Amino acid sequence: MRLGFPQGLRTRLIIAFILVAALSSLLTATLTFRQARGTIVERAQDDAVRDLRRHVSSLAPNLPSEPGGDDLRSFVRQLDQAGGPRRWRTAATFAGAAAVGAPDAATASLRRATRDGSRAYVERTDSRSPRLHIAMPVGHTTPDQGRGEDPDVPPELIVYAVMPLDGEQADVSALITAAWAGAAPALLIALLPALLSARQVLRPVRRLRVAAEKLTSGALETRSAVVGGDELADLAVTFNTMAATLERDAAELRQLETHARRFAADLSHELRTPLAAMVAVTGVLDTEAESGGLPADAAEALRLVSDETRRLAATVEDLMEVSRFDAGAATLTTDDTDLRTLVGKTLQLRGWEDSSQVVCELPQSDVRVRVDPRRFDVVLANLVGNGLRHGAPPVTVRATVSGRALTIEVGDHGPGIPPDLLPHVFDRFHKGDPARVRSTGSGLGLAIASENVRLHDGSLTAVNLPGGGAVFTVILPHARPDGDVS
Repeated sequence: MRLGFPQGLRTRLIIAFILVAALSSLLTATLTFRQARGTIVERAQDDAVRDLRRHVSSLAPNLPSEPGGDDLRSFVRQLDQAGGPRRWRTAATFAGAAAVGAPDAATASLRRATRDGSRAYVERTDSRSPRLHIAMPVGHTTPDQGRGEDPDVPPELIVYAVMPLDGEQADVSALITAAWAGAAPALLIALLPALLSARQVLRPVRRLRVAAEKLTSGALETRSAVVGGDELADLAVTFNTMAATLERDAAELRQLETHARRFAADLSHELRTPLAAMVAVTGVLDTEAESGGLPADAAEALRLVSDETRRLAATVEDLMEVSRFDAGAATLTTDDTDLRTLVGKTLQLRGWEDSSQVVCELPQSDVRVRVDPRRFDVVLANLVGNGLRHGAPPVTVRATVSGRALTIEVGDHGPGIPPDLLPHVFDRFHKGDPARVRSTGSGLGLAIASENVRLHDGSLTAVNLPGGGAVFTVILPHARPDGDVS
């Protein structure tokens, strides 16, 4: 199982503080321990060498000039007795002969060290029972020889001693215990400043997080309090500057958007009246052209101008409707109306009663729905007209009522909507072929239909059928005035 490192900044800060405190305590305890341990061992070593030298100096003059085994045995026995609380055990050798006394006192390394030297050597064995080994060459003189020893000749008498260091080991163990005893409280004490420091550091970070959340939710006037003069205070200043810039840019964008909407609404309103007059005039001229009162070329030009004028008038009407949606001025005027009557009026007004163009599948019973009739007509007319223009007849209008929902499906038999254009089919001025500059529609019909459905708290979706053709589905919440579902 993989252990994850803590992700919280507070936890990381506390762990970092504790690690630093633990490392500092461990380093201090280690250095103190090593220094104290060296001092204890060296002092014990120096005292042992000094005592051994003192006793050897007092007993060695009593040896004969060439001591035998019994003389050396008596000599080491006297040294062992003189050791007292040091509990050393000694051995002695003369002229390279075998050592007499404690068999483990003379180690091989000490023998090699004293072979050609005249000074004392010490050696420690760090086992579970540490011991101190001492090798001390003795340039002894008998009373008959006086003090005529040659300092350039290595002494022939060498004394070895081995002594336990149990007392010193106990002192070192006490130091280790004291070091641990001091480190544990230090770690616990370090936890308190760690908590306080983490809280002190995280407080401005928490303020910035709360301010960022408010800014993300749209409260662009949010600012963070600037406390102190450290790096976090600089970060708060930068955050406030960023928030002020965002607020200013958003205000400018809203103002530009408002101006653009007002411009479109004013322009559409100003164009509406002259276009209405032009449509009326072209209508009269169309009648005259159809009666043969105009030359053929003039009649053809007139029909072209009439079509473009009507299309421009329809676009202006769509723009005014979109402006009302953007301004929030679009409202519902609902009425309890028969569904079959609503659908029939829409088809009749557009001349789509022919079953070869539009096929209706409506409930046989009288189904009354509460909708805005005008906006319902706009939705259905846009969907059927879109199917006839960009799909292929017959267009099917199917209405069903289930639960509290009225579902109307408008499908065609055309090639369907290209998959890459399907997500944008309800966008404003969206056209199936971007390269097509001129078309019979303004590109606002489906967007207006979607806005009208949304105004009814409903939904409008579009999908392609597996066998071809597109289906637009309108789902409207449906309840009668008395609360019963039709």
